[in-house]
Amino acid sequence: MSDATTPSSDNPGFDDMARDIAEVPAVEVIVTVAVNLMSAAAVKLGLTEEGEAHKDLDEARKLVQALAGLLDASATEISTFHASPLRDGLKSLQLAFREASLVPDAAGQGPGEKYTGPVYG
Repeated sequence: MSDATTPSSDNPGFDDMARDIAEVPAVEVIVTVAVNLMSAAAVKLGLTEEGEAHKDLDEARKLVQALAGLLDASATEISTFHASPLRDGLKSLQLAFREASLVPDAAGQGPGEKYTGPVYG
């Protein structure tokens, strides 16, 4: 490990950050990451006030795909209490992607649908 990547006393906040992260339950980390992916996907789909200014369907596809993979991989680790609203949000993003696409993907071929199955409106 190089000196640039080794935590040292030159960076006193590092120990505090590591301690803070260590105290966060895994479920909370997973849900936070999922919400961040959902928010970023919504922006890239043009669903914010500024809409078209940030719209980028290629980026949105990647974010929705990552969100679907995260939810699929963590399904047994997070409770239904957490998973249900995240799945609902994912489905909404998948439908918004389909609507925003000039040439919609075939059923089952949209972003994340390999994890969720085909999404219909």
